[in-house]
Amino acid sequence: MVASFVYNASPARVVFGSGTLAGLPEEVDRLGLSRVLVVATPQQAAEAEALAVRLGGRAAGTFAEAAMHTPVEVTDRAIAAMTGRGIDGLVAVGGGSTTGLAKAIALRTDLPQIVAPTTYAGSEMTPILGETKDGRKVTLTSPKVLPEVVIYDIDLTLTLPPLMSATSGMNAIAHAVEAFYAREANPVISLLAEEGIAALARSLPVIVKSPRDVDARADALYGAWLCGICLGSVGMALHHKLCHTLGGAFDLPHAETHTAVLPHAVAYNAPAAPEAMQRVARALGVSDAATGLHDLASGLGAKMALRDLGMPEAGIDQAADLALQNQYFNPRPLEKQAVRALIRDAWAGIRPAAT
Repeated sequence: MVASFVYNASPARVVFGSGTLAGLPEEVDRLGLSRVLVVATPQQAAEAEALAVRLGGRAAGTFAEAAMHTPVEVTDRAIAAMTGRGIDGLVAVGGGSTTGLAKAIALRTDLPQIVAPTTYAGSEMTPILGETKDGRKVTLTSPKVLPEVVIYDIDLTLTLPPLMSATSGMNAIAHAVEAFYAREANPVISLLAEEGIAALARSLPVIVKSPRDVDARADALYGAWLCGICLGSVGMALHHKLCHTLGGAFDLPHAETHTAVLPHAVAYNAPAAPEAMQRVARALGVSDAATGLHDLASGLGAKMALRDLGMPEAGIDQAADLALQNQYFNPRPLEKQAVRALIRDAWAGIRPAAT
């Protein structure tokens, strides 16, 4: 018997395949746009300029200042740069930082977005935006930030460095893991979560060894898409709360932080969500979810200690205090000493015990 549940579908047009970015001008026309701004990070400014050239008269220019954790001051600069230019849409090419900037602009202007992801972040499939101001990252949910079109071009991921591919993929897996035990969990999303985890778990080891393996890249991007749907359809729990807290407070790299924290957050929640853990373990092809996630990530070469990502030991208590403020739903109640122990284990990078 299927229990009662609520399923919210997020509308978006998805174009998936190799070479699909070539269809960007048609997607701009399909939305009835005539002057779009192309946004990117400084590192991908050249890609943004190339897209603007491809768009010709449809492009109003580029803004290549997107930054990790979506600082409000960067968004303010982007809005100021757009003033008086007749911009009627946004094109974002890049990872989560670029998508975040486009979503932050859309929140303030309600402009339509076309997003072309180059990583496995997944935020392009969600109505969620995390913004940072004064060292504090705040997350909100609004349909205004959900992109209208997502172009998944496998070719864009072929040059994503192996280690970045690994941590970006683990970040995506985290979205699916928490979907199993979210308050809004439902059988449809759980199916997508298990499929998404499995696709990434089998493709990431191949990508680390053979970065230009097109089949593995396609599998990983497919998995990341499914995991992004999970994140956008149900709520988040302790893992995401911790990662947002750590990222905002200590300016830690987003995907790498998710990678280091995930096994410990799963170990914390395992006693309260046994069925979810069984499904995670099954998707990974292992007997234990927490150790399986740790072994997958460490086997990909990822750093598993927050101290190696720049978090000071003195920040452990601060992070524990912040994590207990404005608490998210979580299957296991948040106990300060247990959460502190979780953070300390993640800081030290130890392998969690099997649950």
